[in-house]
Amino acid sequence: MSGIELALWSFPILLVLIFLRVPIGLSMLLCGFGGAWLVYGSVAPILNQLKQVTYGTFSSYSLSVIPLFLLMGQFASIGGMSAALFKAAEAWLGHRRGGVALAAIGACAGFGAICGSSVATAATMGQVALPELRKSGYSGALATGCLAAGGTLGILIPPSIVLVIYAILTEQNIAKLFLAAFIPGILAVVCYMTVVTLYVRISPDSAGKMAPMPMPERWRATRKVWPVLTIFVVVVGGIYGGLFTPTEGAAIGAASTGLLALLNGSLGRKQLREALVGTAMATGMIFMIVLGAGVYNTFLALSQLPQEAASMVVASGMSPWMVMAAILLLYLVMGCFMDSLSMILLTIPIFFPIVTALDYGLKPEEFAIWFGILVLIAVEVGMITPPVGMNLFVINSIARDIPMSQTFKGALPFVASDMVRIVILAAFPSITLFALRL
Repeated sequence: MSGIELALWSFPILLVLIFLRVPIGLSMLLCGFGGAWLVYGSVAPILNQLKQVTYGTFSSYSLSVIPLFLLMGQFASIGGMSAALFKAAEAWLGHRRGGVALAAIGACAGFGAICGSSVATAATMGQVALPELRKSGYSGALATGCLAAGGTLGILIPPSIVLVIYAILTEQNIAKLFLAAFIPGILAVVCYMTVVTLYVRISPDSAGKMAPMPMPERWRATRKVWPVLTIFVVVVGGIYGGLFTPTEGAAIGAASTGLLALLNGSLGRKQLREALVGTAMATGMIFMIVLGAGVYNTFLALSQLPQEAASMVVASGMSPWMVMAAILLLYLVMGCFMDSLSMILLTIPIFFPIVTALDYGLKPEEFAIWFGILVLIAVEVGMITPPVGMNLFVINSIARDIPMSQTFKGALPFVASDMVRIVILAAFPSITLFALRL
């Protein structure tokens, strides 16, 4: 059996392992290890290569940004920043039709700006906003659907852990990717808020009403979020302005949120230990996936599949836009079964050589950044698509009285808005690249 045939057979085997609930990192590690063994015909080169891949992967300075951003999110949650963001948004929007759901999405965007994780954003904001949504008379479908969709803003609004991984895989500038994600992130917030507005007009009974909050109380609630805004401006603004690297920015952000939680009196010895343990567990999970993907992608490189696939696509004469549409559609399908990080690590080493060999009328760096944002949005949709959308299960685990079918139903309008957003950003690359060209 040739190397390419081995590589092609490895994909269904990988999916079977995932369906059998083998951890995705271990699944990729086993497929990569077994495939390389068959290519080499001996286990000795594989063990030697495993040592090199492990050291080469985890000695990367760029990866240190991941635990720091995760720790920043842990401290932000402990410090009550999520609650402050939601209360401030609710103070200004809660009395409007669908206002509490709008506030939840706005708060998700704000928390995503200091978290970088979709699941963490969904889980944290779900605990804060879901009781208010239910108390205000919102239907189970709208309440859970808007929170699951809002959670995806955690990986789109910078900083984003998925973008960091993409930048490392494609050797792109992390700060430029963060900057390029800003306008698509704002567009996502606008689209989600539009969905809520249309939802409550079509189905008025799905949303209750709350009394307008007096103006002094609105400003009082707004003042409580200034530390969050300050941290975001310092961290993201410092990275964009070149004052410090993304890793240094993540360290400053983690230290700032930790200090704020300490000054609030919410960070004690027990909470600090929980934050460190939570960060270590999440980092270990991510790094295991990174290692598994590294071994698996090494096997794919040995099989020559990425190179052969790129050559076949170029020789086929297919339109570059047809290739792009097929790749994005494949991401949407894969998102029904895999998490975003796994998809990025598994597919970028294959897809990136294919699309870079085609002409989209952009400079190489601009294309890599534009493609990265499109991929980010496509895998983000996978977080809220049935049957295995991670955010849907996270939110439903918090709202145990709401059937999963209702959560699925509530997420579908947001999935539709994501499809429209992907088409817009694919058709008009200048929207994504606008901030870079200023």
